[in-house]
Amino acid sequence: MEQIFEAHHDSFIISTDPARLDMNAIYDFLSRAYWAKGRPRERTQDAVKNSLVFGLYQGKRQIGIARVVTDYSIVAYLCDVFIDEEYRGHGLGKWLVQSILEHPDLKHIRRWLLATDDAHGLYQQFDFEPLAEPEKWMQRLRPFPGE
Repeated sequence: MEQIFEAHHDSFIISTDPARLDMNAIYDFLSRAYWAKGRPRERTQDAVKNSLVFGLYQGKRQIGIARVVTDYSIVAYLCDVFIDEEYRGHGLGKWLVQSILEHPDLKHIRRWLLATDDAHGLYQQFDFEPLAEPEKWMQRLRPFPGE
C-alpha cells in the first residue's frame, strides 16, 4: 500500500509524496484553522508523519492539505482539510475530497468519518451525512499542554 498517488488539473497537482510536503506551509495553514488553533507544531509534525497526507500544489507551492487516518480496510478519518484562502472558491476543495475518495487504497473503505463546523455542503456532495446514531459514539478529548 501507499504508493505515491498523483492527480493533475490545469496547473494544480494533488500528491501523496511525503517528500513534497512543506511543513512550514502546513503549520501555517493549520494555525489559521479553527479546529487546530493551539496545536503544537510537534503534534502536527507527528500527525503528518503518521497519516496518509494529500498535498495540493500549484507548481512547487503547497496551497492545501488533507490527512487521512486509516486502517485501509474498514475505517478512515478525514481531517485537516485546508485550502489556502487565496485559492478558495475554485473547486479545489471538491477536487481534493474527490481524489481522496477515489484513491486506489481508499476507495473500498466502509466507514468514513470527519468533523466540520462549516463545510457540510462540500461533504454532502460526497454522501457524507450526520451520524445516524450519535448517541452510540463516544470520544476522549484531552487538551494540548497549555490549553
